[in-house]
Amino acid sequence: MIRRLRRASIFAAVAAIAVLAPSLGDAAAVPFLAVAGLAFFGVRDGEWFETLALPGDREEERLYGFVAFALAAAGLALFASLPRAPLPYEAFAAATLAVGCGRLGRAVVAGRSTDEFSLVAGYVAGGTLGALAGQVGVLLQTGGTDLIDGLPEIVFLAAVAALTAALVRSLVFDRDAHITVILVAFAVWGFVAVDPTVTVPVVAFGLAVTGALGYVSFALGTASVPGMLTGVLSALLAVVLGGVGWFATLMSFYAIGGLASKYRFDEKANRGVAQENEGARGTGNVLANSAVALVAVVGYAATAHVGVPGALFGFAFAGATATAMADTLSSEIGGLFDGPRLVTTLRRVEPGTDGAVTWQGELAGLAGALLVAGLAAFGMPIGDAVAGGGIVALAGVAGMTVDSLLGALIEGERIGNQAVNFLATLSGAIVAVAAALALGVGA
Repeated sequence: MIRRLRRASIFAAVAAIAVLAPSLGDAAAVPFLAVAGLAFFGVRDGEWFETLALPGDREEERLYGFVAFALAAAGLALFASLPRAPLPYEAFAAATLAVGCGRLGRAVVAGRSTDEFSLVAGYVAGGTLGALAGQVGVLLQTGGTDLIDGLPEIVFLAAVAALTAALVRSLVFDRDAHITVILVAFAVWGFVAVDPTVTVPVVAFGLAVTGALGYVSFALGTASVPGMLTGVLSALLAVVLGGVGWFATLMSFYAIGGLASKYRFDEKANRGVAQENEGARGTGNVLANSAVALVAVVGYAATAHVGVPGALFGFAFAGATATAMADTLSSEIGGLFDGPRLVTTLRRVEPGTDGAVTWQGELAGLAGALLVAGLAAFGMPIGDAVAGGGIVALAGVAGMTVDSLLGALIEGERIGNQAVNFLATLSGAIVAVAAALALGVGA
């Protein structure tokens, strides 16, 4: 345990060098290259080796994990410091310290608890504090932003960096910190470029509520750890970049869809139609249903940069979410009833057959689409409540139908369920935007 804490402390100390990048300028990569060279050529055994070795390093007798992290930081330092290089210093510092301090936070918690949620919470807390300190340190040197006025955005970027780092870490190996830091740097860079308007109440609400809901989803077993992190990050982006109405619309799907997966789970398992992993949705499932909506909310935040009316992004977001809700309820409720029919031929098939539907499931899906449409109509910028809500409901039903058609025609041999879900939500978004343009709603 002590060795693990020391290792995490050294990773965090190396990551902290990123704060000096503005002062070092073109030489910002030199300290990281020196650390990597020393660790690779000078540390082959002994206490330092045993302290820094990650899984797999001992067999190869090289500190590949630690060296790769230092080299990744060096590459990002070059990308941030060379003339005309686009990566902002604050994104570089936030990414490296989110990963370095996240590891340290997890190691500190590991000394007291082995509960996975606590370990993840320690990683996110440590990563957020580290990313926050990194950005403040950079801004003190560059003087580019008033710290008081810019604090809400700094906190938001720090939370995004830490959640992204925790999510990527949950999907890769412990020694792949270099992959994590690179992906986090580019994610933070994207949000710096969008330059969202972030206020103290919104970011405080977003962090408090999404964190609480993440814990509830994990405790109820409706999401795995990676799925929980994906959901929390998605919800945070929705509330900060869109607003409370966007958040409520997305959360209606997460909450009701998750509970629907657990509803009469044993019965559905016996029928062969239950959600895998005991009903706990993972990252792939969450992203398959939410990726289109997330692109839409980021697009809405970047409306000033892309020249597209914000209402169209609202329709895309709501149409994709209505599809996800309708499809989930159609599958989870409809799977409990006998006599499913294949959507393309209407002939009876066995429960669980791809593309099979029941009238009870279709009604449940319609109810889900109407619920999302109602929330979007009164909480999102989609114009007239009746016309806008009607378009969203139509898009949800259309996307649900596309999901069934794809399931009957190509799912299984050609593509998997998650790809089908993504294509269905994309179709729901397209239908919503096309209908809004055709009817002139929200323009």
